[in-house]
Amino acid sequence: MQTQLWNKQYAKFSAYGFLKNLRFFDAFFILFLLEKGLPYTQIGILYAAREIITNIIEVPSGFIADKYGRKNALIGSFLFYIVSFSIFYLSENFWPFLLAFLSYGVADAFRSGTHKGMIMDYLKLNNWQSEKINYYGHTRAWSQKGSAASSLIAGVIVFYSGSYQSIFLYSIIPYLINLLLILSYPQEINLSQSSHKNQNALTLKSFFQVIKQPSVLKIMNASALHSAYLKAVKDYIQPLMVSVALIIPILLEVEPDKKNGLLIGLFYFVIYLATSRASQLAAKVAASNKTRISHQTLIAGFLFGIGTGLFYFYNLWIPALLLFIGIYLIENVRKPILTGLIADNVPNEMLVTVISMQSLIKTVITALLAIAFGIMADAYGIGIAFIAVSSILIFSTLVVDKLMPK
Repeated sequence: MQTQLWNKQYAKFSAYGFLKNLRFFDAFFILFLLEKGLPYTQIGILYAAREIITNIIEVPSGFIADKYGRKNALIGSFLFYIVSFSIFYLSENFWPFLLAFLSYGVADAFRSGTHKGMIMDYLKLNNWQSEKINYYGHTRAWSQKGSAASSLIAGVIVFYSGSYQSIFLYSIIPYLINLLLILSYPQEINLSQSSHKNQNALTLKSFFQVIKQPSVLKIMNASALHSAYLKAVKDYIQPLMVSVALIIPILLEVEPDKKNGLLIGLFYFVIYLATSRASQLAAKVAASNKTRISHQTLIAGFLFGIGTGLFYFYNLWIPALLLFIGIYLIENVRKPILTGLIADNVPNEMLVTVISMQSLIKTVITALLAIAFGIMADAYGIGIAFIAVSSILIFSTLVVDKLMPK
């Protein structure tokens, strides 16, 4: 990346991603809910409820961010996250957890696409658009480093406390710091419509004219589908990690929950270091053929999911874990590439809104997958759920690809 891009604002963008991903509970979310006595079906309902509320607010949140300011949208988002974390810390059963998931969903709706839009505006203001995949890939890499650090810190917290509950309280701290960081962003990338009188009006008509273009539809679908798939199933790797941790002959004298907490934190630490590197390499991967790669990696991700399910079904924990890591790596190569493709095909003044529409598609798919996966996991086991969901997605991808206008 060009040396002039490594400036104060790049550091702020990177710090935002790093702090945003210091969600210490992420590595133990499913285990926390299982510990509270929730079956997989109820867990699937909670995940679906989060996606449904995000779905309802997604596109309006994009319009609000574009019209009233992206900094304001992000600040509101982080306040909703903090409310969610507080409820998780204080609660013990399904109904308060449902409220926490709904608050989390509102936060996701106001955050999704907003920060990406600010980055793309910043690059445009400095005439660095040609660096967007490389630039976004590097800032996203810092997000993955945040996830790596988060997992390691969470593992240590669980090891010493023996409890998953306290990690929600610790997660509030980096989010408060991020609020202050967002306030320091320059006003020129806030893009408040009220302070940009000369911009073309952002109307529903112009918005739908953009998203109905076949090129934009294909990018949105390809990006949303794999992201939704990973979001719906990613936490089900945690029981798998427990199985791997139990067969590792170390810390035998330590309580199982503490040992599992520490090792799961280490597993996630390694995974997120790898995904950080994958994001940094996105620009090099895109140099060959961005469009072809997006389709090939989409199919590859689902094939890895089928493999994960097969190994999981036959209790081959380590190969199953390795293939699941492959899904993470694919997502983090794809994300900068497809974000850059959207920016290439969409007017800058409605970029956040279009990314919000893409996120809306993702949330609909995630909600459906979360419920389906939870029901199948309860009925047939996690392995069969992986195989069934991944197979359906491969089939639907091939069908949609045939039906999509060229």
